[in-house]
Amino acid sequence: MKFTCQQQILAKALNTVSKAVSSKTTIPSLKGILIEAKENKITLTASDLDISIKKEIEADVEEEGESLVTAKLFGDIVRKLPNESITIYDDEMNITLKNNSSEFKVICLPVEEFPEVDKKEEERDNLVFDRNMFVDMVKKTSFAASIDESKGVLTGILTEVNEEEISMVAIDGFRLAYVKEKIKGEKTKKFIISAKIMNEIKKIISEDEDDNEIIISFGDKKTTFTIGNTIVIIRLMEGEFIDYRSIIPSEGMTKAVIGKDIFLESIERASLLAREGKNNLIRLSVVNNLLTVTSRSEEGNVKEEVIIEKEGNDIEIGFNSKYVIDVMKAIDDEEFVINFKTGTDPAVVTSVDEDRYKYLILPVRIPSV
Repeated sequence: MKFTCQQQILAKALNTVSKAVSSKTTIPSLKGILIEAKENKITLTASDLDISIKKEIEADVEEEGESLVTAKLFGDIVRKLPNESITIYDDEMNITLKNNSSEFKVICLPVEEFPEVDKKEEERDNLVFDRNMFVDMVKKTSFAASIDESKGVLTGILTEVNEEEISMVAIDGFRLAYVKEKIKGEKTKKFIISAKIMNEIKKIISEDEDDNEIIISFGDKKTTFTIGNTIVIIRLMEGEFIDYRSIIPSEGMTKAVIGKDIFLESIERASLLAREGKNNLIRLSVVNNLLTVTSRSEEGNVKEEVIIEKEGNDIEIGFNSKYVIDVMKAIDDEEFVINFKTGTDPAVVTSVDEDRYKYLILPVRIPSV
């Protein structure tokens, strides 16, 4: 194998595929990146068996072939080289990187030990997805997935597709995030992908500015994302997701329309003291058209007031401030609606005019003082 390419192009491609390199494995080949040189193109591939990433870049190929290199060392070398042409070639044991002033020789890993990354499964259905819509939906849901690996599918995002819309849902036991968008789908599909992996896909899409659309190809056990010259193959999570529709409360006894920015700023200020207490506790008190946010700890107390539009009963309820802030940061609207049923039932945050998203936040018991 021998080829020449630009340092900057190669470094960017390595950054992309490195997202699939396993950092915890004891299997050496999973710490590597497979380099394949063929027909004036270089294909870089990495896999941790749950996610595999392949990316093509153009290069001047003199000799076709393939090598498996240690991802971290090879990537560090390429990133440290100046932005000029690099010639890369291998022999049976080593791979050499050479430019005008530097030459590195690095030991290769056995190519035959690299896992086979198969892009295709039989009977695939494709869905064309607007890149900005996908990035936005993942942003609005992924934060609510569990980070506790023992919770199985709750560490993932459930995606449901039908003929008219697509939705994503994440739950961690304390909050729920649901978002939907209009889309033209041919068949009904649903699948669960790790929230961590979905965030990696979001990063890849954000970094690739050449294509406005991504293609999602569905298989029984894998789903493939095609993003320009990048292919991401994901092993789907197995298991039954919670029937989330059954846990979203019906319309509550109190409905408030609130300005997002002023509310978020008030919660963030109140959380400065909430962090010093237990459960990051903040107290919301809704009386007439005034929402009062309070928090107290051994360090002091705080009181914030926000003008709102209210329908229904007055209410007092407590929340973990972090969960409220996470939801507010996911919302782009200037105003939102929050529905309360009782002081011990989950609150439901929705959009003002359309039912585009729903956030459910479990309350925290307010201590009686």
